[in-house]
Amino acid sequence: MMAVESPFFLKNSKLEIKIMKIAIQAADLDNERIDGTRVYLLNVLKYLGKISSKDEFFIYHRNDFNPALEPAVFFNYKIKKLGNFKLWTQTKFAFNIWRDQVDILWMPMHNLPFFRSKTLKATVTIHDLAFKKFPQTFPKRDLLKLNFLTDLAVNFSDKIIAVSESTRGDILEFYPKIKPEKIRVIYHGFDAELFQKKYPKEMEKTVLERYTLDSKKYFLYVGAIQPRKNLPVLIRAFEIFKEERGGDCKLVLAGGRAWCWEETLDLVEKSSWKKEIVLTEKISFEDLAILYRNARLFVFPSLYEGFGIPVLEAFASGVPAVVARNSSLTEVGGEAAEYFQSDQPSDLKEKLVGLITNEERQKELVAKGKEQLGKFSWEKCARETWDYLTEK
Repeated sequence: MMAVESPFFLKNSKLEIKIMKIAIQAADLDNERIDGTRVYLLNVLKYLGKISSKDEFFIYHRNDFNPALEPAVFFNYKIKKLGNFKLWTQTKFAFNIWRDQVDILWMPMHNLPFFRSKTLKATVTIHDLAFKKFPQTFPKRDLLKLNFLTDLAVNFSDKIIAVSESTRGDILEFYPKIKPEKIRVIYHGFDAELFQKKYPKEMEKTVLERYTLDSKKYFLYVGAIQPRKNLPVLIRAFEIFKEERGGDCKLVLAGGRAWCWEETLDLVEKSSWKKEIVLTEKISFEDLAILYRNARLFVFPSLYEGFGIPVLEAFASGVPAVVARNSSLTEVGGEAAEYFQSDQPSDLKEKLVGLITNEERQKELVAKGKEQLGKFSWEKCARETWDYLTEK
């Protein structure tokens, strides 16, 4: 597609169409570790190019994309690999969006170039304010940076996308001077193709053998290994469960190490039931989908989530879910999950026991989960994102 300067108009006797130039900071797709914020950007990019095929999208990143996070290809996507540089967002990225004379900037993470054109309209997605709500769950060296970048993004952006009503409320709590109308709630989605796909039985068997698991004989947690995920409570609840009931049920912690993971892994190592606790470390999307559908229950003990994509993935996989009652999780889970108090291992254990001994309740939750999924999709997320980015 021929490069154009902005503003640019295609004209004939009846039609006048402005071609917009939209910049997207996509450096997170280079990262080796996969988390919800990267899954969000990856999936929105699957749709933006066809939702607005007449416009140009400038997608900037540093080095090579993580192969698992390679964005979709559209004729109107211009992928720009800029290389590393100190303070990349404030230097190389900022210079390139100025040089390319873009009209709209979307920052899918809590960041924003301080120096930019006065005519450039900037929208920032705020996923959560966990570092303000639970600062003790973050490395001290990161807190100053997180607070500075988020303060900059919230105060100096033109628009804010919050991924849940819970996150919107947190923004207004910590930034009371921000006008509520500046914030638009746009929900995440889930990958229906991945998590509702039928996999060959032999493939499922191979994946389960890889992790020494039997179908329907394990509880599954999905997410990073880091303090906010509250895994010590899950591990303790599992220990109580095994002490009281025994049996051959295992606990699977599916996800890589993020930060301050040492305490969690130390608890696993010291547990009397450590041989029954499976750590997958880094895991492929397909392996993850197979682990979901073969789990007995999905368990999500997090202290706080801006959204909580794994809850939707569990619903899509037809697995009953036991979820912490806090933050956005009740908003996302609705009536389709069993809830527990996140600081009480005994409460979690009781919910696990109550659910595995009640098949009717399991079927009810699975049915409600399918119904709840109707509220969320990545295409809907991308379309609402596009509408808000271009809304005057």
